[in-house]
Amino acid sequence: MMARLRLKYVQSYRGYHYFRRRGSPYVQLPGIVGSPEFMEAYQAALASAPAAIGASKRSKPGSVSAAIAEYYGSQAFRSLTGGTPAKRRAILERFREQYGHKRLATLPEEFIVTLIDTMPPHTARNWLKTFRHFVRWCKSRKLMRQDPTWGIRMAVPKSDGHHTWSEDELAPFEAVHPIGSKARLALALGLYTAQRRGDVVRMGRQHIRHGELMVRQSKTSASLLIPVLSELQQIIDATPTGHLTLLVTKTGKSYGANDFSEQFRKWCDDAGLPPECSFHGLRKAALTRLADAGCTAHEIAAISGHKTLREVQRYTAAADQARLARNAMARTRAAPENDARPVPNPRWSSKTIR
Repeated sequence: MMARLRLKYVQSYRGYHYFRRRGSPYVQLPGIVGSPEFMEAYQAALASAPAAIGASKRSKPGSVSAAIAEYYGSQAFRSLTGGTPAKRRAILERFREQYGHKRLATLPEEFIVTLIDTMPPHTARNWLKTFRHFVRWCKSRKLMRQDPTWGIRMAVPKSDGHHTWSEDELAPFEAVHPIGSKARLALALGLYTAQRRGDVVRMGRQHIRHGELMVRQSKTSASLLIPVLSELQQIIDATPTGHLTLLVTKTGKSYGANDFSEQFRKWCDDAGLPPECSFHGLRKAALTRLADAGCTAHEIAAISGHKTLREVQRYTAAADQARLARNAMARTRAAPENDARPVPNPRWSSKTIR
C-alpha cells in the first residue's frame, strides 16, 4: 500500500501541480510530488502568502511565527532578488514549523550555536546568513533588543564549489547531442555566454541585436552586452524552438529553474557524464576558457557580470601559473646540453687549494 501525500492548497491538472490559496495567484510547483524541490517550492509558496498575524494559535504577538510572517512583507525581504527569497523562505519556514510558538525576544545565543552544530558546514553557513538578516530586521523593528547571532563566527568551508567541466567531458555531451537538439543549445548557451541557469532559461531571440546578446542578470541586476560568437549563432539558427524564448519545454512553455536542472541532468546522464557535471559548471568552464585565452580579470568580469574581481582572479591566476610554467619548461628544453655544464673559474681552481 502506497501512502498518499495530502498537501493543503495543492491542485493538479494534466500532470502539472499548482499551489492555490484563496486570494493568491497560482504558483506552479516543479518536480514530483514529495520530492525535495517540490517540497521546497511548496514551503516557499506557503510562506509567500502567510496567514494574518494572530490568525492561528502559533502566530501570537511576540512569537517567532508572528515575526517571520511580518518579515515576509517587509522592504528588507522584498528587496531580495533572484532565487534568494525562495531559499530563505524555505529555511525560515522549517525553523518556524518547529519553534514558531516560542517568544522571539528570549532567543538565546546558546540555542543558535547548538542548532548550527547539528548542520553540515554549508547548510549551517546558509542558515546563519538567512537568520542573521531576519534578526537584524527584528532589531530595527524593536522586536528584539539583542542580536543572538552577533558573536557567532563560522569558518568558510573549504571547497572549490561547483565542478568545472573539462574538455574531455564536453566532448561526449556534444557527441550524443548534435547541433540542432535542445540539449546542444542548452550547452552552447551556458558555455558561450557564461551566464547562470536562471538567466539562460530567459534568453530569447528578441535579446539578440546586431550580433550582441543583451542580458540583465536576475541575481546581481547587472546589464550586460555579450558578443554572440559564430559557433553559438550557428547552433541557435539550427535549433527549432517556435518561440521567442530559446529554451522551452515540450509544451512550448518556458522552463522553471528546477525543471531545467532536472532536464539538463537527464541530458548529462544520456551522455554518461558523472553526477558532478551540472549546468553551473559550464559557467566556470567558460571563465576558464577566457582566462586560458589570456583575458584579464576585468575583461572576464565584463562577460560574467561579477561585481568584484576576487572570484574572477582565481581563474586568471590559475591560467597565468600554467602559462608561466609552460614557458619555463620550454626554455629548459631549448637550452643546449653543453650550456648546463659549469665553466671553471681560473681564480677558483682545485690547484689553488694547498
